[in-house]
Amino acid sequence: MHRGTLIVVTAVLGALLAAAIASGELTQKGNLRLAFGGSFAPKDLPRDRPAPIAVEVEGSIGTTDGTTPPVLQKVEIGINRAGLISTLGLPTCTASRLQSTTAAEALDRCRPALVGHGSFSARIGGTQGPVPASGKILAFNGRAGGKPALLLQLTSRAPVRIAFVVPLKIERRPNQRFGTVLAAQLPTLAAGAATVTAIKINIARDYTYRGQRRSFLSASCAAPAGFTAAIFAFARGSFHFSDGKTIDISLVRDCRVR
Repeated sequence: MHRGTLIVVTAVLGALLAAAIASGELTQKGNLRLAFGGSFAPKDLPRDRPAPIAVEVEGSIGTTDGTTPPVLQKVEIGINRAGLISTLGLPTCTASRLQSTTAAEALDRCRPALVGHGSFSARIGGTQGPVPASGKILAFNGRAGGKPALLLQLTSRAPVRIAFVVPLKIERRPNQRFGTVLAAQLPTLAAGAATVTAIKINIARDYTYRGQRRSFLSASCAAPAGFTAAIFAFARGSFHFSDGKTIDISLVRDCRVR
């Protein structure tokens, strides 16, 4: 089944952190704590063929002692093989077209490739201590390094202007439990003085290609014969930090056969 791309709610914003922990899985390594959550809709799906779904993924980074957490450098999200990403006939965009643009400019250039939206939080270093910032995310179907990718364009105007693109490369791994993996290297901002601490994304896009209705995301409910529901490993997240720590979290969800 699926999920798609990534990490939310920041430790700087305590209320958001609490909300993420309440709705997702929580794990800890040393003083580093990470919450990771995700869901899909609808939960009623065919047993033998994929049907369109929408996916939301979220998470949060914090520490148990209130210190600043290390910088998140790399994210990998594996999607259950019952979930599919389809880009056949869907327009694409490129990172170069999205760089240094506002959200409005990005939509003017690449609206046909839009597949989702969301929000992010960041921490920006200052003489009086870290300053929280937040902004919008637009997700586009695209390519990066010659491979299919989900291009995340992040923009913010206050307290400072932020505009950059994070390509989530899409790798297909047939016959493995997590048949699709989305991976990204997160950029270093302001020479390390600023870092993204949270990302929340909703992905859903239906479109028509050659007269046939298609969906960017689709899934089936692979319940065993004779059963009308299934519990399965929905997604697996692997988060790599600047201090060498890696945190892995798996999400278990359920579906119903319709």
